This record gives sequence, structure tokens and C-alpha cells, in this order.
Amino acid sequence: MTCPAMSASASSCSSSYSYSTFRPPPLLPQMSSVQYSRLPFEAFASSNLSDGYHHYRGWGEKQPVLSNRLLGKHSLPLKALVTSNPLNISSSAVISDEKIGVLLLNLGGPETLDDVQPFLFNLFADPDIIRLPPMFQFLQKPLAQFISVARAPKSKEGYASIGGGSPLRLITDAQAEEIRKCLCEKNVPAKVYVGMRYWHPFTEEAIEQIKRDGITKLVVLPLYPQFSISTSGSSLRLLERLFREDEYLVNMQHTVIPSWYQREGYIKAMANLIQSELGKFGSPSQVVIFFSAHGVPLAYVEEAGDPYKAEMEECVDLIMEELDRRNITNAYTLAYQSRVGPVEWLKPYTEEAITELGKKGVENLLAVPISFVSEHIETLEEIDVEYKELALKSGIKNWGRVPALGTEPMFISDLADAVVESLPYVGAMAVSNLEARQSLVPLGSVEELLATYDSQRRELPAPVTMWEWGWTKSAETWNGRAAMLAVLALLVLEVTTGKGFLHQWGILPSFQ
Repeated sequence: MTCPAMSASASSCSSSYSYSTFRPPPLLPQMSSVQYSRLPFEAFASSNLSDGYHHYRGWGEKQPVLSNRLLGKHSLPLKALVTSNPLNISSSAVISDEKIGVLLLNLGGPETLDDVQPFLFNLFADPDIIRLPPMFQFLQKPLAQFISVARAPKSKEGYASIGGGSPLRLITDAQAEEIRKCLCEKNVPAKVYVGMRYWHPFTEEAIEQIKRDGITKLVVLPLYPQFSISTSGSSLRLLERLFREDEYLVNMQHTVIPSWYQREGYIKAMANLIQSELGKFGSPSQVVIFFSAHGVPLAYVEEAGDPYKAEMEECVDLIMEELDRRNITNAYTLAYQSRVGPVEWLKPYTEEAITELGKKGVENLLAVPISFVSEHIETLEEIDVEYKELALKSGIKNWGRVPALGTEPMFISDLADAVVESLPYVGAMAVSNLEARQSLVPLGSVEELLATYDSQRRELPAPVTMWEWGWTKSAETWNGRAAMLAVLALLVLEVTTGKGFLHQWGILPSFQ
């Protein structure tokens, strides 16, 4: 599946970035497939998914065995495909005289220590991260400034430990260039752009370059394998606003591939990395495979219908199915990392799961950063430093970590195939949710995708619900809400009086 040496015809492709998006392939002929049971989207909005993914295989009498895949236990007619071959699409039929662009979306990260505080400000100024009630929305930026200043010193320590900044931009730029080369080899000349949500190059900057280049067909490809309203969703909200405000963008045909965790190339590339790292242990069969995913607030799943948890669990199922076919039957589990704030997030938490495994006598652990395709602070510092130290303290003797995919050839080739397969759908109506959905959020334009998704869920609750009262699940949550209310009251007081320590420190401007 890797891109071979470029042919003479392909070598004429420009070295500049090209654009096209990534979608799981549709149900069309000329495709061999392996089918897996899927849950309909509506099931995720109503199901109680509060239980953690406590499926350890291979030890302990009370632990359920994961030979029956979690989602596979629901035998429903809707199927997903893991394709082994890209569609046989003529590039001339797809491209003609159109200028094709691919927009890669990612989170972004500070490149220097001086970037840390403004990066955090951009993060917390996003209403999808901290949502204020309508009457207090004018405090969004002051609150973001307060939190970013308070958290910057600790965050700087983390970035200093990995070299003084995030490598995310360099890695994403490299991925974009490799995808461009692979598309060129497949006779699909395109420009590939990088748009970050919270740091340079911002999505707005990428869109301006797209306009300058005269792109007429755009494929939007979030670099998050699994869809979540807090990652891909936030970037798509931004794109929706940009598209509605610009006449050029309104007339530009585009499509979005919201998630691609079930593609064969991605699954096999992940399995290859895991198999390689297992071989570095003295007793590979005794190693527990520990999938660690970025967490989201539990309310996103239970109340807002976020498909992230279901897609994540199915992704792990598919990788383990691939390893099973290679006679690799290690015990494994899935946990969620990087939680912040007082509210409950998806469980089990990574730190608690590591401690529990140590208590159970596990001595060999291989960490797999399942929701990350690039190295950044969560892999290089949180997993490699914090969780490794915790594991060793918990009695785990041998620790390993699977690297992020980065520019792994099979992975890059699969992304390029996905772009090619999505091109016939650029500008077309979204594929029916019930006929050919390849992920829990359907392929379509930004506006169609969000409209379809929004129709399936209630209003998204805030990560920290500062203005709701009532009984809570824990004293921690209650205390956290009280603390946030106090912060909000402090901000209101300072904004109305123009006095206080935030003004003295220069965090809020003085009007005197």
C-alpha cells in the first residue's frame, strides 16, 4: 500500500501543498471488504455509556474476555467496511480542469515557550472548551486570559521537557508533503494545506491561501482518526462560520471526511507498530497492550451523543482483530488520559488503570497512543514521562511505547487513497446516513454534516457547567463548580468596578 517511486507523469506535480480530503470509502462495487457490526448513531445518544472499557483479556477470573468485540455484540444490519483496495477512479474523470485542495485540520501547539500562554488563551477562548451562559459570554476572553496566565508556568515546564515547544507543526507539515507526493504518484495533482485550530498556521490562514490559489474543489480531512465534537467538531464549527461569511467559499465545492479510524491502511499500520514494539520485550506474549486515548467529558457522550467513545472502542476492536490474524493474542485494555477540570470524564482514567494493572501483578506494559497520529505534548511528556514514572512506581518492570504514526508509508498511502475515493463526492449531497455511512458521522459538506449531527443530539453541555445547580456525582464536582462560580463572580466584579488584582497584574485593561 506504500506509494512506489513516482512515475515520470507524476513527477510533474508541483512541490507546493495540495488539497483533497479523506473519507472512509463508500459502499460501491469493485471493493473487497471485511464487514463489522455497527451501532446506529441514535443508539449512542440514548445509551448509558458511563461504564469504562474494562475489558482485560488474558488474566483474572472476574475480568470479561474481549473475544466478542464490544460493538460486535450488537448484531444490527448496518455494516462498516475496511477496504483493501482503493476505488478504481480515473483521475481525468475526477479532476478535469478543477484545482483540487486538501485541508488537513489539527489542534496546533506552541512552537516556543513564549508561545505557550497565547496558545492556551486561544484554547480556552473557544466556547466549545469553556462554555459560558449567554448573559456572561462577554467574559469569555477575560476568563481565557485568567486561566491561560495561571496555567502557563506549569505548561511551560512540560514543553521545556520535550525540547522547548511542540513538534506538531513540523510533523503535520511533513504529513502534508508526503500526502501530496502520494497523490501526485496516483495522478491526482493537488495542493495540501495545514490548518491548526489554536496556533499557527491557523485555519483562517489556510483558508486565505486556498482562496489565493484559486482552489475550486476542497476535501477537508481532520487528522483525528475518531470524530469528537471537541476536536473535529470544533474545527468544523469554525469552518462553517468562515464558509458562511465568504462568497468565494460559498461557491467552492467541498466535502468533509469526519473520521477514518476503520480504514484498512490505518488499522494495519497501527498493528505493524504494535507488533514491532512487542518484539522488543523479553517475553512478548506476556505484555499487556495498553491503549491510551485522549479523554472527553462524559457528558459529551451521554448527553450530547458524541460518537467518540463508540468509535474509539471499535477502533481498538479492529486493531486487535488484525493482531489476532497474526496470532498475537495479548491481553489489552483501553483508558483515557489528559482530563482537566472537576467534571467527570470518560473512564477508566489512564493513571488509575496503570495503578490497577500494577496491583494485579502486570510486569510488562506497552502503551499505545491510539487517538494521536503525531508526537506532541500528550505523548512525549504525559505518556513518556508521567505515565512511565507512575507505571514503574506501581510495580510494572518493563515499559514500552508505540510511536505515533507520523509519516509511516502505509498510513500516508491510505490517507491518499481516502482522498482519491472522496473526490467523486466533492460538492455532492451527503451520503444517506442509513445506506452507506462509513463512520458515525456521515460524509458531506461542513454545513450538511453539522446539520445532520445537530439533529441527532441535544445542546452540547459545557465541560464545566458553571451555572447549573443540583446534586452532583461527587464532592469534587460540587467544589469545582463553586470555585468556578467564585472565579466568575470575581471577573464580574473586576469588569464592573475596574479595580482588582487582575487589573494590577495587567491581565485586564484599566479604563482609568
